[in-house]
Amino acid sequence: MDLNNDEIRRYSRHLILPEVGLAGQKKICSTSVVCIGAGGLGSPIAMYLAAAGIGKIGLVDFDTVDFSNLQRQIIHGTKDVGRPKCESAKETIHRINPNVQVVLHNTAINSDNALDILAQYDIVVDGTDNFPTRYLTNDACVLLKKPNVYGSIFRFEGQASVFAPHLNGPCYRCLYPEPPPPGMVPSCAEGGVLGVLPGIIGCIQATEILKLALGKGSSLIGRLLLFDALKMKFSELRLRRDPQCPLCGENPTITKLIDYQQFCGIVPEPAVPLANPDEVTVQEMKRALDDPKLGIKIIDVREQDEYEIAHINGVPLFPLSVLQQRFTELDPNQHIYIHCKSGIRSMKALHFLREQGFKYLKSVKGGISAWADEIDHNVPKY
Repeated sequence: MDLNNDEIRRYSRHLILPEVGLAGQKKICSTSVVCIGAGGLGSPIAMYLAAAGIGKIGLVDFDTVDFSNLQRQIIHGTKDVGRPKCESAKETIHRINPNVQVVLHNTAINSDNALDILAQYDIVVDGTDNFPTRYLTNDACVLLKKPNVYGSIFRFEGQASVFAPHLNGPCYRCLYPEPPPPGMVPSCAEGGVLGVLPGIIGCIQATEILKLALGKGSSLIGRLLLFDALKMKFSELRLRRDPQCPLCGENPTITKLIDYQQFCGIVPEPAVPLANPDEVTVQEMKRALDDPKLGIKIIDVREQDEYEIAHINGVPLFPLSVLQQRFTELDPNQHIYIHCKSGIRSMKALHFLREQGFKYLKSVKGGISAWADEIDHNVPKY
């Protein structure tokens, strides 16, 4: 392929790098990349790849833009709230570089479509935030012999690597043979994330992609790069291919894509939600608050900083992180309703208190988020 005069001006700072030059820029412009996720990590990845001149960028995302995304998902703006992320991201990419071909896959990637989608691209970049999709992306890349440029973020920490057994490196399963139990690792919605962190990790992923396209430098194949933003410190772990890996080992047992929800222990939601005997609704919690004669105590097991953002008057705070030290302040024979942000931590608190001999416990379904939606719209959602 040839670069026209406008493209030569656009990529001039690449062209004068001896490691890139005209031949290298042509390689970049001839490379296709698919980004799984157009959120926190996908934003800087897609934007910098577009600016660098990657010829074809695929975006896989079925979500819509929410206000809570804007703190870190810089490919989207305030006016994009409510729009499909793929469409918003495509507009931003074309504002940066109209020469880039953007292919939208406005769908959830799954075992049925992953191989067909990823086969269309040279490099796969993992910008996901959940374990089923990470294992799915990894397995599909190994089966297709595509490099998987991996990144993940949580709170103030991030990590990045390149998984590529066909290039003599390990795969994601070599590092994490088994997923954590469901609910063990909080999501960003539960645990939070520093807004600039995905920018740092995403830029590292974009750098690895450009090096792979150029065939230059020392990649993160066989290395896991760890970043701690609070300490402003990078560290590194050496990774080795596991000969017992069921996917890329000497005797692989995984030869096709599997059910990744089941593999990660996630039970699918029934078509008609079943009532959980351990749960009550926010309407029931309101009745308990309005009528003290019912004798029901309400407690909030979120953390102090969350309580300061939004709380329900008259509901005391018993953070889950210190409940083990404070549960003796509660009466094990009293009826207690427990609420958190969405109902996950309150259920953990319920199980803990039940182990301590508490008899009459209920978790509030949907937590304070449901309270803000259904009871008091003045309570802020976060």
